[in-house]
Amino acid sequence: MLSRVVGLVFSLTIAVTAAYVAVQWSGLYVQEFEDWASFRYFKEVYTVLFGALGVVLGFTLGGLVYRQALELFGGLLSDLRRVPGRDKAAVLLGIFVGLGITVLLGMLLIRVEKFGPQLVLLVGIVAIYFGVAITLSMKEELYFFFPGLAGPADSGAEAPASVPPKLLDTNVIIDGRIADIARAGFIEGTILVPDFVLEELHLIADSADNLRRNRGRRGLDILNSMQQEPDLDIRVLSEYESSFRNTEAVDARLVQLAKEVQGAIVTNDFNLNKVAQLQGVRVLNVNELANAVKPVVLPGEEMTVTVVREGKEPEQGVAYLDDGTMVVVERGKDRIGETIPITVTSVLQTVAGKMIFGHPQDDGPPGRGPWRGDDRRSAPAEAGRSTGVPPAPHSGRGNPRQAGRNRG
Repeated sequence: MLSRVVGLVFSLTIAVTAAYVAVQWSGLYVQEFEDWASFRYFKEVYTVLFGALGVVLGFTLGGLVYRQALELFGGLLSDLRRVPGRDKAAVLLGIFVGLGITVLLGMLLIRVEKFGPQLVLLVGIVAIYFGVAITLSMKEELYFFFPGLAGPADSGAEAPASVPPKLLDTNVIIDGRIADIARAGFIEGTILVPDFVLEELHLIADSADNLRRNRGRRGLDILNSMQQEPDLDIRVLSEYESSFRNTEAVDARLVQLAKEVQGAIVTNDFNLNKVAQLQGVRVLNVNELANAVKPVVLPGEEMTVTVVREGKEPEQGVAYLDDGTMVVVERGKDRIGETIPITVTSVLQTVAGKMIFGHPQDDGPPGRGPWRGDDRRSAPAEAGRSTGVPPAPHSGRGNPRQAGRNRG
């Protein structure tokens, strides 16, 4: 808000100045054609026209100059932020040294006839340049005599690397897992919430759809809880004057803002992930993190699961781990609602995530082991009906009565 007020005042000042200059020029214009003025109030009309033209041109030019200057100073400030503080202190000390030398020599050079001021200016520029160069080259010695200027690297400890800020997407805020990840210390640096992301959350929270409204309020509650954490540095990035405000889509504005502040986007949106990577912006995907920290399950391992529903294939049951991984239990259809130990037979990695296949330990692996209840009695008959071929006797050692029925 402050930047807009300053821009308006600057543009109005330029507009008034331009109008004053235009009115002065209108007097010269009217004097040239005063002898053959074609209508009454010729002078007044042209004075008003020139003044209005000056206001329009001045206001337009002032707004353009203000925006360009704001972008220029924003870039300079961004570059200055990346300069270590100890280097800034050395530069300031070098400037003071150069100014001191200029004052000492200027008292003598100012007495030179005709060229005294020019010589003082030239000596001042050269003295400041060499003063800054000398202090930058003597940083180690300066920090030894002035330890307060030394950073962590100069005081014997490793200097921490510059940590880029993290920008939160609307989806990852509503998802909620970012709060637990940040509390666990896996998100370093400043966490930024752009104002347009916050506006989108407010719109979702005010939606007429009950589901969308609950999701929006959940996102606002998560942000509030994260701001209450003393160890988290969360800031709302508002009134950021830059070219990204010319775009409409929130994702496009978020990518452009991440490029300008040199930060990383935290999201769980697949499309935003791809778009940001194509534009060279670093992305921290919560879904990829969740898949990375899932426990590795190998065939033959044992686990305990609760069968919750039927599977797509016959006799299959479905269970879920605490992290949401689907477990397909062979011959688990009749065990729905039971918590049973299973043995893992295979693990399948899909686009949607990981799927684990297993069988109950008390049943044995599929195709082997004891049969339960009616399955034991009906297995040979089912095999004969499915293939159309009676089961062959095993080396003459079988049930003669059963073999006779098969031959008959």
